[in-house]
Amino acid sequence: MRALGRTFPSPLVVAAGVDKDATAFDGLALIGFGAVEVGTVTAQPQSGNGRPRVYRLPRERALLNRMGFPNPGVGVVAERLHRRDRSRIVGANIGKTATVPIEDAPADYCASVRRLAPLADYLVLNVSSPNTPGLTTMQAEEPLRSLIAAVRSELASSRPGLPMLLKIGPDLNDEEIDTIAALAVELELDGIIAVNTTVDPSCLTHSATEAASYGEGGISGAPLKERGLTVLKRLRARAGGQLVLVSVGGIETPADAWERIRAGATLVQAYTAFVYGGPLWPSRINRGLTRLVREAGATSIEQFIGAGTSAAGVSARQPPTVHVAHP
Repeated sequence: MRALGRTFPSPLVVAAGVDKDATAFDGLALIGFGAVEVGTVTAQPQSGNGRPRVYRLPRERALLNRMGFPNPGVGVVAERLHRRDRSRIVGANIGKTATVPIEDAPADYCASVRRLAPLADYLVLNVSSPNTPGLTTMQAEEPLRSLIAAVRSELASSRPGLPMLLKIGPDLNDEEIDTIAALAVELELDGIIAVNTTVDPSCLTHSATEAASYGEGGISGAPLKERGLTVLKRLRARAGGQLVLVSVGGIETPADAWERIRAGATLVQAYTAFVYGGPLWPSRINRGLTRLVREAGATSIEQFIGAGTSAAGVSARQPPTVHVAHP
């Protein structure tokens, strides 16, 4: 799978939040993930919100978290990435330090970019976590313009050409999604990751009362499946093939991943399903995707990106270009 200037051995990527401290990316690659997105990392070390702050909602196959970006800070993460095996694909997901005023966010992000850009394979601007006060307001057009301009200026000196993506939330309305898609194309971003966790409890079928007893936080996992697919399809319709789309939220099975790829995702990410599925889960997804590609009469998954959309006109039997690897 060729994307963001690299060849991914699998389209399955570890979502940010699993390897917050950048200590597990080698091991995660060995069990079948095509790439690992470390973080979210902030310019300053922070302990995150008070414990307990992560809860399982097993009847929903979901998690509720209010982590608040706990991480050792960009300096420590940079040291760990400096020592990594560069054959592994590692993205850096960066966010705002909680104590930094929202008006100073661009400078705060740039401090992280300065340290991590030379060491990462791609960069993600996380403006959609509901667990840092005020952060989701940065998904509005003008704050995004300012942030992207500042980061792009920083990249010009620290790592020209490094792919830059934006991570957006599921609780945006259609107009807001369309605005972000248009802005991303206009400003020539490389891609969008959709979606982050939701604060809308209506997505829960069995556990709304239980979740409410835990307090505020972002919900991830199976309840996001429908919304994640809906946002992906809208982004694909608005941006076509001009952006790399990375889908996350409720991907549990090979069929789920296959559906997202056919709906326009180049890569798919996982967090909650991996928590529930355990260390053999990535290899099961990869084997299932390989089987689906073969059943479609091909040996490459890349040709199926967006094949389920109205704009698709790809023959399932065209010559393959990239093979899907699995453990």
